[in-house]
Parts: sequence; structure tokens; C-alpha cells
Amino acid sequence: MKKTVSILVIFVLICSLAVAGLEYRSNDSIDDIASTFRYGSSKDLARFFDQGIDINITGNQGDYSKSQGELVMRDFFKKFPPIDFSIVHKGNGSEQVINYIGSYKSDGSEFRIFIRGKKADTGIKIYGLDIMKV
Repeated sequence: MKKTVSILVIFVLICSLAVAGLEYRSNDSIDDIASTFRYGSSKDLARFFDQGIDINITGNQGDYSKSQGELVMRDFFKKFPPIDFSIVHKGNGSEQVINYIGSYKSDGSEFRIFIRGKKADTGIKIYGLDIMKV
């Protein structure tokens, strides 16, 4: 009987740790997104895009597919290679909608990046980026 109880306790503990690990991973998606801006990786950034994304870069706005959005961001990163990026504001509009503001620094230029997205089972899905020169 003691052996059965011990096995049951260990099983519950392992399951609890597994669930906690999954919750932690889904919560740190914004850190992964910040890393893509820090390193200027449009390919990695596009993994977080929703199927359609609205991108506005200093007044040039368009609605793009996921692959088109990757190309737009690749051009942005080529034109303004990153020196630094940090999240300066984390706001949650609701349980499903997220809003972040980041500070992006390039050689001689600084931008505010407004990230709009939604929470999904697989993490954050970005549906809007507004990039404004400071």
C-alpha cells in the first residue's frame, strides 16, 4: 500500500512539474519575440505572425500574408540593422489580446515598435506591428 501511495505521489508531482513547464514556456513567448528583434531575424519573427498581419513602418502601411510580412521585416532589418531592442511596456487588453511596446535602436535611428497580438495555444500570434521613428 505504501508503495502504491509513493508511486501515486511521484506521478502527481511529475505531472504538476510538466504542466508548470508548459505554462512557463507559453508565457515567455514575448522574450522570444524580443530576441528576434534584437538579432534582426525576420524568419524567426515570422514564426509568431498570424496568417495575416498589418504592418505599418513610419506611415507605410499594408496588410500582408505571413510570408509577405517576413519579406517586409527582412527589408526593415537590412535597412536598419539592430543594435538593441527591449520591451518597455507590457499591456494586456484582455485575457486573449496582448499589446507590447518595444524600443528598437539601429545605427543613428531609434524606433518604437507596437506589437499587437493574441494568445493562442501555441503562444503569441502577432497580427499587427506599428514601427514609428522616434
